[in-house]
Amino acid sequence: MPVKKVEKIWMNGKLVNWDDAKIHVLSHVIHYGSSWFEGIRCYETKKGPAIFRLDRHVHRLFDSVKIYRTEVGYTEKKITEAIGETIRANKMRACYIRPVVYRGYGDVGVNPLSCPVDVAIAVWEWGSYLGPEALKKGIDVCVSTWNRPAPNTLPAMAKAAGNYALSQLMKIEALKAGFHEAIALDVNGYVSEGTGENIFLVKDGILYTPPLSSSILPGVTRASVIQLAEEAGMRVKEMNVPREMIYVAEELFFTGTAAEITPIRTVDHAVIGSGKPGPITLQLQKTFFDIVKNANDPHQWLEFVYKD
Repeated sequence: MPVKKVEKIWMNGKLVNWDDAKIHVLSHVIHYGSSWFEGIRCYETKKGPAIFRLDRHVHRLFDSVKIYRTEVGYTEKKITEAIGETIRANKMRACYIRPVVYRGYGDVGVNPLSCPVDVAIAVWEWGSYLGPEALKKGIDVCVSTWNRPAPNTLPAMAKAAGNYALSQLMKIEALKAGFHEAIALDVNGYVSEGTGENIFLVKDGILYTPPLSSSILPGVTRASVIQLAEEAGMRVKEMNVPREMIYVAEELFFTGTAAEITPIRTVDHAVIGSGKPGPITLQLQKTFFDIVKNANDPHQWLEFVYKD
């Protein structure tokens, strides 16, 4: 989905014109993938534009940077305020938000410590990540031939740009084979996650999802779905998920800021359940979208952009 240009991008404390938001070709991030980012959504709710779980996303960004022993140079509060400022400067009502912390121009060696740490925040219009029909009808996925990294290799808990080189390989493989998306297994052969989504399955009325130890990103939407499911009286189990369990699941779905709650109708051409979104998936979708579209928000997960 092409990015639609807006007017301003926030860079190191200043709003600059979209076309002026540039970095040097010898910036460390270009050569070594030394950046950390978030994907956040601002929804046009019935009570006005609101950002979903902004504080949780910003805190995860700082966690990602901390894992790589890097200092952001701004407080979480400042980045939170800058995100709102960027949305207002572009007069957005609904948008995707991309804050990114990256190693800039300084030294081109592997050692990053002498390079400056820069911060940028961009916003743009973005619809359904996997297509407008995906949320209603579900998608077709495959199990990738690529595995998630083993523990103590690349830190999966950090939302680091370098981790997404693997996601690109998975995504390309899936698309070339005629699928919408891919599921990765972890180093032990258990289900891990998608290219940019966490995964849930329903079996015998129980909701299952892989644990952090299966090399998954600790998803903000994932945590929200777990909470919503438990509040609805559903039994949720975080456990190692064998590959074969997804083929016999009654329901299967992805979660993520971009994917939201996207049903999966087939895996490796095997039909999941009835081949349509199941009742638990639909119930969770309904509750989730009631929050982000109708602003029925008992958890105070929404941060309203225009407060006057």
